[in-house]
Amino acid sequence: MDIDLLLRLIAGLAAGVAVGWQRTLRRKNVGIRTFGLVGLGTATAACLFSESLFPDAASRVVQGVLTGIGFLGAGLIVRRGDDVNPHGLTTAAAIWVTAALGCAAGLGHWAVVATATALAIGLLMLDHSLEHWLQKRYPPAQDSADTPNSD
Repeated sequence: MDIDLLLRLIAGLAAGVAVGWQRTLRRKNVGIRTFGLVGLGTATAACLFSESLFPDAASRVVQGVLTGIGFLGAGLIVRRGDDVNPHGLTTAAAIWVTAALGCAAGLGHWAVVATATALAIGLLMLDHSLEHWLQKRYPPAQDSADTPNSD
């Protein structure tokens, strides 16, 4: 087996496992195995049609993978009972990012994989307290529907 191919697959798997580890620590239903499989699977798809072998096919494969993975993410988004707020959006977005990381790994873009993985994990580590603080600090402006028309 070619060492470069092995490194690409391991990088896709590692990126997925890293993001999945964070979701597991947050006690989310989707964790290490799912994210690892998404990273490995997308790296495999990207490796099959790498830029060096099929330059035109690589962009189409990445486009298809990232579109298709949206359906997996959509399956994670649910509404619970009478709650009007959807749940699972962050996990769905993380699945999509993991697919992009896997594609980057499969195409051998090491700096993108390392940097984007670190950024994704850093963003996922932020909790809702930052959002709540920002909402209190910067309350939403009144809707134009709530203000009288000045015409």
